[in-house]
Amino acid sequence: MKRGKRYVEAAKLVDRATLYDTTEAISLVKKAAVAKFDETIEAHIRTGCDGRHADQQIRGAVVLPHGTGKTVRILVFAKGPKADEAQAAGADFVGAEELIPKIQNEGWLDFDVVVATPDMMGVVGRLGRVLGPKGLMPNPKAGTVTMDVTKAINDIKAGKIEYRLDKTNIIHVPVGKASFTEEQLADNFQTLVDAIMKAKPSTVKGAYLKSVTLTSTMGPGVKLNVAKLTN
Repeated sequence: MKRGKRYVEAAKLVDRATLYDTTEAISLVKKAAVAKFDETIEAHIRTGCDGRHADQQIRGAVVLPHGTGKTVRILVFAKGPKADEAQAAGADFVGAEELIPKIQNEGWLDFDVVVATPDMMGVVGRLGRVLGPKGLMPNPKAGTVTMDVTKAINDIKAGKIEYRLDKTNIIHVPVGKASFTEEQLADNFQTLVDAIMKAKPSTVKGAYLKSVTLTSTMGPGVKLNVAKLTN
């Protein structure tokens, strides 16, 4: 795979054999983010979980203290007073059954997070094949299936992110933008790590966090010293 000049230059900053502490890693990732747009800084956390076992699944959500730097478009499935409440709380789209054909047949997906009241999950369930693979299905563990739609919307707008294992038992999540200060990124990253440590399934054998890498959208990955993170 041929890399661009910028990537090659940025990659020279990072020693692939070194495990960096958080402060150094964040500084390097920021320096390596040289694209013409404000790159997203992401954490990739390889776990020792085996997601094939239900008791080793990790899924949850955490509000990052400084947000993600991204404007999040929220779709709420609700009816009656709850629909009015969602609108008042600042949801971008609010609806019920009438949205099904729009999403299913017209491929409308102009939203980043879906929230639903519990009574609407029968309707939302019909969209499982579309929303599921995109990680958009509402989930009680992530706080997106709730009667308190105002709190759900406020949390998401404040910088709430969802974390979950992918098929290879890795968690991929944004922790901010390259334009954030190092302190803001460090706060966000530490908040995420604390939440994932708390979510550790009791049945995991051996190392829980196998490797942690920080990277920007277009930049090289910077590996962290996991032992220092979990002390």
